Amino acid sequence: MSTVTGRLGLDRLSNADVSVLSLRVGVGLIMLVHGLGKLTGAGPAGSGIDGFAFALAGLGVPAPILTAWLVGFAETIGGLLVLVGLFSRVGAAAIAVVMTGAILLVHLPNGFVVSNGGYEFALLLLLVSVSLVFTDPGRYSVAHWLADREAEKTARPAA
Repeated sequence: MSTVTGRLGLDRLSNADVSVLSLRVGVGLIMLVHGLGKLTGAGPAGSGIDGFAFALAGLGVPAPILTAWLVGFAETIGGLLVLVGLFSRVGAAAIAVVMTGAILLVHLPNGFVVSNGGYEFALLLLLVSVSLVFTDPGRYSVAHWLADREAEKTARPAA
């Protein structure tokens, strides 16, 4: 063990746990911000439900107000679940469904490049979300913390 590794405590960190944490934080935060923007109209992605429903109607999406609410909640709740690592597979699945719709309905006609309104960023979010559906949320998650607490409660003291 090198001095630098020992000083930083990196020998105790699992590469897989750190990797899944970074994916969860990235996707969760992005989706949470976008979802809250759709629901409240606040923040950098703030269109509000009415603005988002208007955009959906312009794309020919049926029931644009209902769809706007469903997408806003899926992004907000899914992003929060993924971010904290609690029911993260459910949250990631919701995000994957939303990103599939975004690619097919909005971005695909614009080509690949995001600067032209293309699907490259939405595709990345979709693929990371699909990966998180098939991945345990890792050591640095609320789910892991709750499991540890439950294990401590049920553990019997040594005799």
